[in-house]
This record gives sequence, C-alpha cells and structure tokens, in this order.
Amino acid sequence: MRGPDGNGSDGIGSGALGGPGDGSDVAAPGRGRLVVGVGVRGSATAAELLDLIRHTLAAAGLPAGAVGTLATLDGKGGHPAVRSAAAALGVPVAEYPAAALAAVPVPNPSGAVGDAVGTASVAEAAALTGAGGGRAELVVPKRRSAAATVAVARAPRPPAAHRRPQPRQNPGEQP
Repeated sequence: MRGPDGNGSDGIGSGALGGPGDGSDVAAPGRGRLVVGVGVRGSATAAELLDLIRHTLAAAGLPAGAVGTLATLDGKGGHPAVRSAAAALGVPVAEYPAAALAAVPVPNPSGAVGDAVGTASVAEAAALTGAGGGRAELVVPKRRSAAATVAVARAPRPPAAHRRPQPRQNPGEQP
C-alpha cells in the first residue's frame, strides 16, 4: 500500500480545494481530516471528477479546506483524471489494494464493481480506509457521475493526549 505521500507512510497530507477567494487556498490548522474516496472508469476526465468532488462537498456543507487526501484503488492513482484532480486540488493520492478495500464494511456495495475490480466498493471503502479504517466516519456515501464515483470520510480526532499542545502566551507578551 502506498500512502498519500507516495513512500509507504499512512499519514494524511493537506491541500487546497475550491477556488480563488473562497478561503480554501490558505492552509488552516486542523486541515486534512476529510478523505475523498474516488473510483473512476477509463473514460473519466479530470473536469468530471473535480466537478463531482466540489459538488459533493458543497451539497454536504463540508469545508473544502478540510480535504487532505484523495484515496482510491491500487493502480487508479495513475489514472489521468485522478492525477489531474489531485494536482488541481493540491492533495496527495493514496492507493489501497482491492483485498484491503474488500474487507471494509460499506453501506452501498456493488456486485458489478466487485466483479470488475475485486472489491464491491472503491470510493466508500477507500475513503474510510484513508481516514483511519474502523475509527473513521463516512460523512457522504458514494455519489456518481457518468464515469466517476466519490465518497467522503472523516478521520477521527486524535485523543487529547496525542494532540499538539497550543503555545501559551504570557500576559503582557506581544504576539
């Protein structure tokens, strides 16, 4: 399994999504908890995938700046639509083997997808896997266009003991 940084790590990167002036082009603290799972057919285009991602997030009222990773099936990270969409969004792509995705319980499995690629879910299972597996929350079930499917999962917050402490400011100290 290649992680979002492409070197085997499973950390979630950060990136921008949206357009100029919407505030998403500025990195914010806590960014990167959303993982967008993507499934694409050979005919999918970057514009189609990017449009589907943006509309899915907007319809769910999710902050575009919280997206940290696109996640997909092994081998699909090299698909031109996935590469182009990830580059446009400024986020890394994580790829997972079909066997790993097949082991993830999802609300909307597809027998046709299972027959075609060896797992009954790509978008939902990849989103959940990329966001931490069993502890992740599927916040948007799969949504489809003609040649692409996306789903959105949220990574759990780290336990308080693992969160980075915020620096304290002493009274009278200038920021």
